[in-house]
Formats: sequence, C-alpha cells, structure tokens
Amino acid sequence: MPSSRPGAPDVVRRPLLVTLNPPTRSTDPVAPRIVGLGASAGGLVPLEQFLGHVPPNSGMAYIVVQHLDPSQKALLAELLQRTTAMPVREAEHELRVEPDCVYVIPPNAELSVVQGMLALKTPAAPRGLRLPINVLFSSLARYQGEQAVAVVLSGMGADGTLGLQAIKAVGGLTAVQQPDTAQFDAMPKSAIAAGYADIVAPPAELPARIQTYLTRLTALAKEPGNKARQEDADAAQSSPGLSPMQTVFRVLRERTRHDFSSYKPNTLRRRVDRRMAIHAIPTLAQYADFLQDNSQEVDLLFKEVLIGVTKFFRDTAVWEHLAEEVMPELLARRNNEHALRAWVIGCSSGEEAYSLAIEFTEAIQRLPTAHEFSLQIFASDLSPDAISVARRGQYPLSIRHDVSDDRLARFFSAHDTYYQINKNIRDMVLFAQHDVLLDPPFTRLDLIACRNLMIYLDASLQRWLVPLLHYSLRPGGVLLLGTSETVGRFNRLFTALNSKLRIYLRQDNVSAVGIDFPVQPRRPGPTESKEIYVSPSNSTATTRNLQEAADQVLLQVYSPAAVVVSSQGDIVYISGRTGKYLEPAAGKANWNFHAMMREGLSARVADALNQAAAQKEAVHLRGLKVQTPGGAIQTVDVTVQALQDSAALKDMFIVVFRDVAPSPARSKRRKSQSAEQAEELQQYLDEVQSLREQNHTTREELQTTNEELQSANEQLQSTNEELQSSNEELSTSKEEMQSMNEELQTINTELQTKLDDLALAQSDLSNILNSIDIAILFLDQGLNVRRYTDRAAKIINIRESDLGRPLSDLTTKLEYPALNDDAADTLRTLATCEKEIHTSDNRWFSVRIIPYRRLDNVIDGVVVTLVDISASKALESSLRADASA
Repeated sequence: MPSSRPGAPDVVRRPLLVTLNPPTRSTDPVAPRIVGLGASAGGLVPLEQFLGHVPPNSGMAYIVVQHLDPSQKALLAELLQRTTAMPVREAEHELRVEPDCVYVIPPNAELSVVQGMLALKTPAAPRGLRLPINVLFSSLARYQGEQAVAVVLSGMGADGTLGLQAIKAVGGLTAVQQPDTAQFDAMPKSAIAAGYADIVAPPAELPARIQTYLTRLTALAKEPGNKARQEDADAAQSSPGLSPMQTVFRVLRERTRHDFSSYKPNTLRRRVDRRMAIHAIPTLAQYADFLQDNSQEVDLLFKEVLIGVTKFFRDTAVWEHLAEEVMPELLARRNNEHALRAWVIGCSSGEEAYSLAIEFTEAIQRLPTAHEFSLQIFASDLSPDAISVARRGQYPLSIRHDVSDDRLARFFSAHDTYYQINKNIRDMVLFAQHDVLLDPPFTRLDLIACRNLMIYLDASLQRWLVPLLHYSLRPGGVLLLGTSETVGRFNRLFTALNSKLRIYLRQDNVSAVGIDFPVQPRRPGPTESKEIYVSPSNSTATTRNLQEAADQVLLQVYSPAAVVVSSQGDIVYISGRTGKYLEPAAGKANWNFHAMMREGLSARVADALNQAAAQKEAVHLRGLKVQTPGGAIQTVDVTVQALQDSAALKDMFIVVFRDVAPSPARSKRRKSQSAEQAEELQQYLDEVQSLREQNHTTREELQTTNEELQSANEQLQSTNEELQSSNEELSTSKEEMQSMNEELQTINTELQTKLDDLALAQSDLSNILNSIDIAILFLDQGLNVRRYTDRAAKIINIRESDLGRPLSDLTTKLEYPALNDDAADTLRTLATCEKEIHTSDNRWFSVRIIPYRRLDNVIDGVVVTLVDISASKALESSLRADASA
C-alpha cells in the first residue's frame, strides 16, 4: 500500500487503494477508532436500535450527526441516552474524543474531527443545502484513514454518499441500513446505488457486523506467515493447477477483461483481505470459490482495487516547474506546429487532466506575442465510473483548498453545492476508458503524465511500459512520472529535465525495443514465468536451435513489413516495422487497419482488399506515395493477398509493404509514349476526374448535413440550458422542502416522546389518586368537572361522560345545597372553605374547597375533597350521650 505520509505523490486511479489526502493521524497511541453515524428523517429509531446493540466496552467512540432544526433546542442526546449504557453528550468545540462515548451534533452546526478532537463551526450553506453528514465522514477519512468507520441510516436525499466515497478511498469501512427497514430509504439507496456500501444490514445487526469485520481484518494483518502457508495448503481446493490468488486473477480477467496478475501482489492482497473480512471468509481459497459463484462480488472487488482519488495541482513544486520551465520550452520547440497533444494515464475523476489544461491556458496567455497554440489532452482510466465523473466536470466546494481564488474565478462556475469546470477547459480534454497495458497507445504526443502507475507493476511490465511511453512521444516530448518512479535502466530513452520532480525529455534517434510499433506483452499462464513473455532476452533464450534463431532474425530484420487483417479490417498480427505505414488514430484506441493507414495508402489499399476478396490472385499496388513520420515522402509497393491455406486464417488477408528505392534521374525523357501507355494514362485521368466529382458531391452533401446538425444542435443546446435552469430551481426547492420535512420529522419524534412521558405521568397521577381513600373532585374556572377519583363517584353521581359538565347539574348524596355557591366564593376570594356535611345515607363528610393553583402560580379552578368522618361523628354523639346521662 502506498505511503500515506504528508507530501505523498499525486495519485490517479490505480488498481489499489490510494490516499491522496493523507490522514492526519493523532499522535495519541490510545486514540480510539471512531464510528460516524449519519441519519436524517426517521433516524431516531435506527439510531436507538444501533446504539442499543453496541456493547458498553467496545473501545470505540460514536459520533452522531442528524439533520436538526437550527432554531430549536434538540433533545437527541437525552433520547439516545435511554437506549445505551455509554454516556451520551452533546458535542462541544475542541472536546477530545474518548472511547465508549457517544457524541451528538448540536443544532445549527457542522461537526468534524481534527487531531482527535471535535470541531464545531456554523454552516456556510443556506438551509436546505447543508450536508453535515458528508462533512463528518470526510473529516474521519482525513484523520483516521483506513481505521475510519461510517454508517448511513434512514433519511431523505443523498447526504452521506460523498462522505462514504471518501471513507472507501482511504480503505475505511462503510455500512448502510437495509433500505426496506428504513422509514425513509433515500439516503441508504443513494449510498448503495453509488457502490459505496461495504455492509448492508438492519440497524440492530450493524454493530456485530462491524465488530466481526474489524476482528477479522486485524487477525489477517497480524498473521502474514500463517496466511501464506494457508494459501499454499488450500491451493488444491481451488481451480486445478491454480493457486487461490491466481484463481482470483483469472475470475477478474474473465469478467472485466483486465489482468492484475502482473501487479505487485502485496498491495492487491490487502484489497482481497478487506473483501474477505467483509464477508467473514477465513481463507483465500474459500474466497476464490465464493468469487467464482458470485459475479456481483467480482464487480465489487474490481471497483475495490480501482478506487483512487486525486486532487487539483497535487505536488505544487511539480506544477510550478511545469508552468515556469517545461511548458515554455515545449511551446518554443513546437513553434512550427501549433496543435499539441498530451496524454494523462489513469486520470481518475479528471482533476489532473483539467489541471494540465489550466496550466497550458495560463502558459499561452503569458506568451509575449499572439499565438495560435492549442492542446488536445487524452485522459484515460480503467474505470467507467471515474470517466463518467470526469466528463461531468463537477467538483465539490472543498476544491477551494487546492485551487486558488483566481483560478476558481477564471476557470470554474460556482454553484450552490459544486464547482463546474468551464467549457473552454472541458473542451480541451477527451476522456476514454482505456487500459495502457492492454489497449493500443495514443501516439504523436508532446507530453505524457503517467504518475504513480509503475510503482504498482512488477519489473517485467515496467520494462515494457517505459519503451511504450517513448514510442508514444514525439521527438522532444516530455514524460512526467510520480515522485516515487523513475525510468529505471532506460536512460538511453529519456534524459532528466528535473530528476527530483521526475520530469524527463524524450531522446530522439533511439530505438525503444527494436520494434517500430510496440505490441502488448503476452500474459503468463498459471505455471509460466512472467519474465518469459516480456523480456526480449528471455525470448531469445527459449529458441530451440540455431535454425529457429536464424529464421527469427531473418523474419524480423530482412523480411518486408506486413500485417494480417480480418475481413472487417481488424489487425490480428503484425510482422516487421510498420510504423511508416500505420499510425494509431486519435481518440479512443482503435486497432482497425483502415483507421490506422497513413495518408496516401488508405483509399487504394481499401480498394485492393475488396478486389482481393473477389479473386484468388494477389493484388499489387505499385508506386504509392506515403509521408513518413519524419516528413519525407516514401514510395511503397503494396501486395494484398487473401489467405485460404489454413482454417485458422480463413477470411483473412495479408498486406505486405515494400519500400521502393528512389530511381536515378534520367538524362533524357522519352518524347513520346506508346498508344498503350497513353490509353492507360487517360484511364487514370478519367478515374481521377470521376473521383473529384464524387468528392465534390460528397462534400456538398456533408456541408448541408453539417449545417442541419449545427442548427439542431443549437436548438438542443438552448433547450438543454432552459431545462437545466428549471432543474436547478426545482432541485433547490426540493432540497429546501426536504430539509424542512426532516426537521419536522425530528420535532415530531421529540413531541411524540414528550407525549409518551406525559401519558406515563398521567397514569402515575391516576394511580396515586385512586390509591388514597379520599374523594377528590377537580373543577375548572367555570366550575365544570375536570377530573375526579373513583371514591368521589360514589358520593356524587358522576361518570366518564360527565367530564366538562357544570357542578350544578350533578346530583349528590350530600345534604349540601350551597356546594356550588361555596365553590364560586372560593374561586373568587381564594379563601378555603371547610364544612361538615351529612349525607342521605347517614354518613358524615368533611368537605374542603381550595383553589386549584398551577405551577406558574395561576388559579385555574377549585379542588373539592371529601373525607369520611362518620366514625368520628358517631364517637362524638356517643360521648355527648354519655356526658348528658
């Protein structure tokens, strides 16, 4: 795995995990692993389920970010504290993160982690456009790197998706709530659709899945020797003749067309170990078998090894030297050729290609005189997803840390949530999905940026790639490598312009590898050595005898250049030096013979192929003129022959090129020609005239078509701009409504919790009132019944339907006709009234009427209590009777 130290070289999309923004790890040796939890609408329940299943001694810290109403005090910490034994507290600025603690974002804030401490700041974006979950996850990626863990739970919108991308880019773990368990599934679905979810499960299962992954990954990292021995022991369980790792390479090659067997194994093995830990698969052999039966896992592993994130103007010193020294010299050397070409290999999401376009634009603007220079940049990458992102040219607002304000103003258009690269810069770059180790290269280039690719290739592929880059450059071309790469032993092909910054100049008049057009190296089989197929010396070593060696030299050196093509014109074999006659076409790599023929050959050879298909005899073309790469005119004889001797060559043609030496000048020219020669000449003239007329007609038709297409394109562009404007307005409105809805959902959840607490308090109150042997009647300010106890219902004829009825409407056993008037007097004077009242069933009650006083000291009715004093009255009567006797 590449170093994640600050100042590491720029990184483009490579077949392994690369950290461009290296994590600023804390120096504290006991800094806990941090789990970031992001939720929005409907997020309270999954948060409770997640934290409720986290053991209190997990050793990790948990940071919760939820979309909250910025104007309301949040109760999220109090609500979550009910479900976990870990302390839950609201985040504070510069508070150090401790293990086995839960930290909750406060309202109207963005929360991030910097050097092991929480950092709070007021959001700059307006409500509806804030993405606090992305902010937290991105900070975890920078701080903890591959130790970071991020979890996306229920919510609307797509907040958290870009944050998960940052986590995966540094090798961290990403988990997402299973969408069908979420009240609002937009956020989980967005993360899953983007391919950034390592684990998808219900919230209650996520803690155990995360712990299993971390335990498994730690075990794999601590036992490299046992792991290697286990791989050898399990080799027989995988495909016959292949080790488990070779089986993984084979499955990837069959599914994706890309072969990773020649990349450095240790770095690739770490990516495989990560996938094994996610699925809790103990051995590599078992994972290889799992891979063969699961095409989706193959796609996920392919994306895993291709993850790479770049940034604008990475390694400032390189770009400064490129602008101040290299670019002016390159423009000076190309003074007679105004169209320059560059190739960015492994462009990832396009930042490096656009950086080069910006540097070139600034360089030509600094020229003292008017200029007509233009630059065409070919940017290639293995990943179609990365190419799609690069073509859009939209980058997050965080690029302001890498791009100066002046460049942002000149070369970007600012939007609410992203920067859009300007059209003049976008038009300079052509993006293409391309494998430099498999597809034909771009050629006639003035500059190649191949940064941090070769460090992941084994020695044999490096020895093949450097000559290929030499071949692709024009004389005087410049090669830019990563700061950890060199041209190795190929010093005769390149000279260093700045060895420290790895900037090289192509050496001219040097043959790269003894061939004029590099051909892709053969891939080794399961039991073959890789060196055999990429090293010229090893190829010679395998020659069986002197006759074969001599035949090989004669074929390569003295036989004419030739190609074998299919009936569709695709090249299937190349013999000899064909660079004079064939040249890769600009744009997406194309191995078609018709597209690669140089000017002067295309039309005549195409006719000859059609003629050869209709006859058995060879077709000979003599005296064709072709311009060589050096600018000279070469006379060539071409022979086209259909191949029918072998079943393997059926429907194929061989095209042979023979250079014709220039004939000595004749002292005298014949003054007359024979009639046959004159007739032949006339036929040629008639044919030329016919071709000219056809060409003129075709050009007129093409011009008419172009005008119609231009008109249609302008209309479509205008319509597209209007639709884009409407879409932006609708998107803004949708995000604002979404934010408000999420805040309402959170408030509703908090209110529901308060209602639950209120219902519980009411139940407690009812149980208290009914448990005491006192009749109590609550009346409001209108002396209407508000509440009563069961004991009161036995004295006053009242039931549940009488709630809200006036006291005067109720009948009672009390012989107390002034009850209503005394209650009114108490409400008016606030004086307590207490009387002993006899009932119709010969009982006595002490009736006490007091004001009903609320907590805010407001009188809101009266309370009537009735205490049974019948026993004391009977005793009093008995005592009086005894006294009178």
